Amino acid sequence: MSSISTVFPKSTSFISQPLTKPHKSDSITTSVSFPSNSRNRSLRTSRVRAGLIEPDGGKLVDLVVSEPRRREKKHEAADLPRVRLTEIDLQWMHVLSEGWASPLRGFMRESEFLQTLHFNLLNLDDGSVVNMSVPIVLAIDDEQKALIGESKRVSLVDSDDNPIAILNDIEIYKHPKEERIARTWGTTAPGLPYVEEAITNAGNWLIGGDLEVLEPVKYNDGLDRFRLSPLELRNELEKRGADAVFAFQLRNPVHNGHALLMTDTRRRLLEMGYKNPILLLHPLGGFTKADDVPLSWRMKQHEKVLEDGVLDPETTVVSIFPSPMLYAGPTEVQWHAKARINAGANFYIVGRDPAGMGHPVEKRDLYDADHGKKVLSMAPGLERLNILPFRVAAYDKTQGKMAFFDPKRAQDFLFISGTKMRALAKNRENPPDGFMCPGGWKVLVDYYDSLTLTGNTRLPEKIPV
Repeated sequence: MSSISTVFPKSTSFISQPLTKPHKSDSITTSVSFPSNSRNRSLRTSRVRAGLIEPDGGKLVDLVVSEPRRREKKHEAADLPRVRLTEIDLQWMHVLSEGWASPLRGFMRESEFLQTLHFNLLNLDDGSVVNMSVPIVLAIDDEQKALIGESKRVSLVDSDDNPIAILNDIEIYKHPKEERIARTWGTTAPGLPYVEEAITNAGNWLIGGDLEVLEPVKYNDGLDRFRLSPLELRNELEKRGADAVFAFQLRNPVHNGHALLMTDTRRRLLEMGYKNPILLLHPLGGFTKADDVPLSWRMKQHEKVLEDGVLDPETTVVSIFPSPMLYAGPTEVQWHAKARINAGANFYIVGRDPAGMGHPVEKRDLYDADHGKKVLSMAPGLERLNILPFRVAAYDKTQGKMAFFDPKRAQDFLFISGTKMRALAKNRENPPDGFMCPGGWKVLVDYYDSLTLTGNTRLPEKIPV
């Protein structure tokens, strides 16, 4: 694994000097309160030992073909029926190949699809269950299905028709689009970004099977060094001697309210008795809707947050989570949490309306703002993960900085929404001092400055990484 210090090489070192790793015999007993769907259970006491949480199924899945066998597998792939992947298909293949969805070993067959769609879980051979709330499936059309014929294997190819994976022991079954959309999003209203991008015009069949990826997935966009696999992240966290890992997912620039939540979480974990909690700052790197800030700009902004000392590089690991974004609210947030277990996280920070969005037709939020954190605390297969709900942070006008909201003096607080933040940046106006570090704000302003008019569409220019 390449050193994380190469992520932001100019002035931010992500790798500290070797930290003292707790002895495996060291243990801490903590009482963690969980909302429960059982009337008889309101508190669970867990004995927490130093070391990382085990991945789902007990072992990380690695679906990348070993280097000595790659030439042989490429020859095999060349003679198989072909299925061309979309950009989102490729992102899901990346997710599967590195074990983010462990123990899943490929695109879902029908039984896995139905378990996921209706129960938000997968049943394992030993009788246990793991959480799985979003279908990871591959769609094909009638023509592709006919070309596959009776073959039990297919080659997955990129946009240039280059084989990049083999799908083995395949199963082809109907793609129930309406059922999939209704069960995943809780609505079939038009205008859902992921649905319009990846489902509406997709084929009427799904193909599942065991995946063999011919080479590690690379995007060659200057950001591959950020994309650490679950195994690479576990190695880094162990190297740092982490005895607790708390994950924070985001798809927006980091402001000082986010930073307050993250630093306060570390303080709370230290008070619980942990010696070296490490933050996994884990921006989503797959598909996002058109008005979200592009990944390259977000990573540049995160760099400034570390450079300016808003977050501590010694106790922060920054990496890209390769999953597409569905905007499916409480259903999707389970996937976000489950994937971080596989990366070694045993604490997950969840905020207001996680993975949510505005209703695509009506003027309201699509999901109840509190349902995400409530669902996480009850979701099957996530019992090992400790859920840390956000405290509400806002701009305190009396202190000139972001602070936790105090309802007793509500008049002293200013809530700056994402819409307001984007409007300020587009107009080159500064937010109140203390809302975001100056370097990070400048990146956001530069992004909106880079937008060039093309007819009625504003397109972002690429920036050097």
